[in-house]
Amino acid sequence: MPEDRSIPRAIKYSVLRPLLVITGSGRIIGVHGPRQRTILTMLILAWGRVVSVDSLVDAVWGDEPPATARTQVAICIGALRKSFKQAGVEGDVILTTHPGYRLETTGSDLDALQFTSLVAEAAAHVKQGRHEQGRVLYRQALDLWKGPALAGVTGRPVEDEATRLDERRYAAYEAWSEVELALGHHQDIISELTSIANSSPLHEQLRYNLMLAQYRAGLRAEATEGFRMWRRNFVDELGLEPSVAIKELHASILQDDPGLTLPVQVKPMVVPAQLPPDVDLFQGRAAELGELDRLLGEKAPGMGLITGVAGVGKTGLIVHWAHKVAGEFPDGQLYADLSQYDGKQPEFVAGALLGRFLRALGVPGDQIPSDPAELASLYRSVLADRKSLIVLDNVRTMSQITALLPGTGRSCVLAASREQLAADSGTVRVDLGLMTAHESQTLITKIAGEGRATSEKAAVNELCRLCDGLPLALRIAAARLVAKQHWSVQHLVDRLRDEHRRLDELSTGGLEVRASFALSYRGLTEQTARMYRLLGLLDVPDFPAWVGGALLDVSPAEAEDMIERLVDAHLLTPIGSDATGTMRYRFHDLLRLYARERAESDEAEDKRRAALHRVFRTYLTLAEQGHIREYGGDFAIIHGSTPRRHLDAPLVGRLLGSPLDWFEAERPSLVASILQACTLRMEELAWDLAMSSVVLFETRNYYDDWRAVSEKALEANRNAGNIRGEAAMCYELASVEMFQQRFDSATPLFTRAFQLFDSVREVHGRALTLRNMAITDRVQGGLRSAMSRLDEARNTFRVVGDASAEAHTLNQMSQIELEWGNPDAAVRLSLEAVRIATALGETRGAAQALNRLAAAYVKQGRFDAAKQSYDGVLRIVRSKGDTRGEAYALMGIGETLVASGQYDEAESILADALEIAERVDDLFLLAKVHLALGTCSQQLNQLTRASQHLLIARNTFHEIGSVWGELQASADISRLSAEACGGRTLPGR
Repeated sequence: MPEDRSIPRAIKYSVLRPLLVITGSGRIIGVHGPRQRTILTMLILAWGRVVSVDSLVDAVWGDEPPATARTQVAICIGALRKSFKQAGVEGDVILTTHPGYRLETTGSDLDALQFTSLVAEAAAHVKQGRHEQGRVLYRQALDLWKGPALAGVTGRPVEDEATRLDERRYAAYEAWSEVELALGHHQDIISELTSIANSSPLHEQLRYNLMLAQYRAGLRAEATEGFRMWRRNFVDELGLEPSVAIKELHASILQDDPGLTLPVQVKPMVVPAQLPPDVDLFQGRAAELGELDRLLGEKAPGMGLITGVAGVGKTGLIVHWAHKVAGEFPDGQLYADLSQYDGKQPEFVAGALLGRFLRALGVPGDQIPSDPAELASLYRSVLADRKSLIVLDNVRTMSQITALLPGTGRSCVLAASREQLAADSGTVRVDLGLMTAHESQTLITKIAGEGRATSEKAAVNELCRLCDGLPLALRIAAARLVAKQHWSVQHLVDRLRDEHRRLDELSTGGLEVRASFALSYRGLTEQTARMYRLLGLLDVPDFPAWVGGALLDVSPAEAEDMIERLVDAHLLTPIGSDATGTMRYRFHDLLRLYARERAESDEAEDKRRAALHRVFRTYLTLAEQGHIREYGGDFAIIHGSTPRRHLDAPLVGRLLGSPLDWFEAERPSLVASILQACTLRMEELAWDLAMSSVVLFETRNYYDDWRAVSEKALEANRNAGNIRGEAAMCYELASVEMFQQRFDSATPLFTRAFQLFDSVREVHGRALTLRNMAITDRVQGGLRSAMSRLDEARNTFRVVGDASAEAHTLNQMSQIELEWGNPDAAVRLSLEAVRIATALGETRGAAQALNRLAAAYVKQGRFDAAKQSYDGVLRIVRSKGDTRGEAYALMGIGETLVASGQYDEAESILADALEIAERVDDLFLLAKVHLALGTCSQQLNQLTRASQHLLIARNTFHEIGSVWGELQASADISRLSAEACGGRTLPGR
């Protein structure tokens, strides 16, 4: 299924209670029945990940699912989708993604995730000694609970997860009560802690904390009596004695041990203190701060390394963490910014820093040796008995760090680098990413002011998006709002929307995003820098390494090496392997703008254009080969004059092992490349690439993409006076309209394409257009004109050698014979189509031919032969992920079962076909499935349901202008009404 659907507005999911789903407007989503609750809960718990149908079946029915389990899951999914729609939710909430379904979570909230985040942030604060902040966050986390997790939702996986959530709740209560005790709030927590401890007697730590709170509040008798009762129940239930720790606490309470009172805390003195000032209004990064906390403790690692893109907040993080843990390093904090040593030899940098640090540690200048080895030895000797923190910012190489590592002792080095440095396995590594939308919004609000941000929430959200979640950019933008009090947030957003000015706008008070990026760019070799800037010219959202090879006209292996160097410099981000197993990369938005800016200043226009042309030609080469592999030859298509770019056969074979997987992986990039080629006046290439990509748009129902590229390429070719290209894109745009049953719009476009092809004597394109004009005629009832056009097209396809288009034409002729009531003639034509199509392999053409043959067999009453043919169709379309084709095959099987009197099984199969038809935006298919369901329901004496299906079918056929379909549905409605009024018993149950 497509993933570029409209995103639903914010939905709040609550599982820390009986299941509750609320829309952004406050409406409660009705989830009816235990199966729907279990299925929705499984999707919620996966939170954006795909849940297979098998997992859903297991959750609902366990080890004994019924035969119709998968169908019933689909029905439940349909009912849930309907509930969301009825509650006013726009966009698709539940997406169908092989091998099951997933929840669209963008912009939505899950209380369990909030709970986990708050608990983690609370724990981080407590580790840093900020108990009050930790207490507040623990309280917020616990207040999210409104009852037992997922109460009333059944299913083993759900119940297991509910138990796990409840356990995490008790663990949070334990941590919260310990913080409250540390703050001296023992009196305040006794009531709540008593209730929770009594409700969970097996959680010993809760009882321990309650006893301590009671003792400190002067309730010694209550503490001891509560322990005795709890111990008796504990032993009875588990047959075990409580732990030594709680029994020792009980004994200490009986003895009034003074050690049970609150300890007095003394803050250690810190010297030297070279850290820069802490970051003003530091925001977020709780997980990263928690990871750095691993550097604390007696057996902690001796080094931490933070890496990330320029401007991501590495300096802010190391300085902020260093300030927070200063008390853990009583012998001082040393700090150095190594950017001042750029271009200097590592030995020089090490010597300069060692001398500087030794003086800060109290070594007189005249005692500091000049020999590098002696200098390093003295540094390690001075630190041997100390616990100091050495903070190094803007490190370029590991050699700059190595000389500053203490030899022994408890000191620690924390370094930040724009490079992906190779440190040893004991190093604590933090790869710092961009801020989340929530963190970005909070940072803007803190700096620019809550009132200002609250009054322009939408503008703040857009501002965060334009700043790409980059902390430096966000701080600059917020600082500009502070400096320009007469500006609205929307005004700054409007200025930032201009990509040519955005980097100029992100500059204030000595801070500049462009300058930060330039530091990383200057460290690249010339060839790698050229790769970076040329990649910035592309409009594609992401790309594999071979795209870089086309840009620089080098091998994919050379390109990958350069791209990986850009990854190491945090100028590109790897996003994982696509369906072909190829690694893909992308820019952060601001880094792309900087790369494009460098390209436009450092590369001549003809060089830029040539590089892009090579990329687009490579896409064309692969798309053409993918089309050929899907069709069994270069069929059903015409091409332009753009020369292809040679690619090594092993690379082509690896990428196109499954052509549709490659097309799917490259779909956004193909669309972007076609549109960009049109903008650059490469219209000949653009129409050829658009036509070569149609196999994807048509098979996977990407009608919006198909329309977008066809319209843009049509405009470009028309403006350039390219008649052949204009004809091809008129044909494609008409085909989109035809596939979506907009025949009134398709007809004039086909007519125009036919005229243009005729004017330039393009016989192949003219025949393709004739065939599709015939399809339009047939659907609208013009069977004789359709047959005439098909016959003419078929003769041309034979002449030009287009076997696939010939087979497809025979299919259409077979359908007309069926509609004329000539099943024998239809079978003969279909058998010829199958012979031609199957000779090309298991292509879509073969599936279409088998589908038409099966329909003809049904009319002959040869149901077993029909079923066998439909099974062949189903195998082919499912192997290709052709959802629309799968629906047609299921509908055919259902019609066959109806014709052979197997009504119950037919109803189930047709329900599956209907569920798919409602998703693929094919009104003709939808009408036909409703028509078949109407006939099936009539045979089952489900007269009301039959009437509903037939009315939907008739109205839909009328809407799309299908005369044959509307007449058929109307006739079935009349028969149904006549038999119902006559009171006769209908066939079947």
